[in-house]
Amino acid sequence: MYPFIRMALELQAARRAPRLGLSDVHESRHVCWPWDLDFWAELNNGRTLTLYDLGRVPFALRLGIVGPLRRRRWSMTVAGSSVRYRRRVRVFRRILMRSRIAGWDDRFIYVEQGMWLADGTCAGHALLRMAIAGRDGIVPTAELLAEMGQQGAQMPPPDWVRAWAEADAQRPWPPMPDL
Repeated sequence: MYPFIRMALELQAARRAPRLGLSDVHESRHVCWPWDLDFWAELNNGRTLTLYDLGRVPFALRLGIVGPLRRRRWSMTVAGSSVRYRRRVRVFRRILMRSRIAGWDDRFIYVEQGMWLADGTCAGHALLRMAIAGRDGIVPTAELLAEMGQQGAQMPPPDWVRAWAEADAQRPWPPMPDL
């Protein structure tokens, strides 16, 4: 089940926090609870993505993205992701999550998120391609930025993000057409 109460608490904290600039980092703290575990008593890979939601949505609120979404009846959706898992996260471990924009292009915003353990090691890292969706499909990034009062802002993705996006674009769609 989606952690709606946890999300509500994160959003409440984000509303009280100062507004962020487009290049700022949002930090949030989380705990790996027993219901976040898999059969091997570590943070479940699916729940990991949900915890990244708990950092990313409040981040969007602090950036000022949520206001235009509500006004224009748009939504923010994950259009692609790549996650690296490097350290096990066990029950009751505390996690420091850092979220930031890695860049954007005409259609997508690339968000980078990391989970850090108390000893300073990075347990995991995610790169997400975010799309703003409206009734007619994907909203151009420039239109979102204008709604945020950030007309003309530029943050091209770094080479490694562009390479990931280009590699992902080469994947066949629909997948496994012979099935």
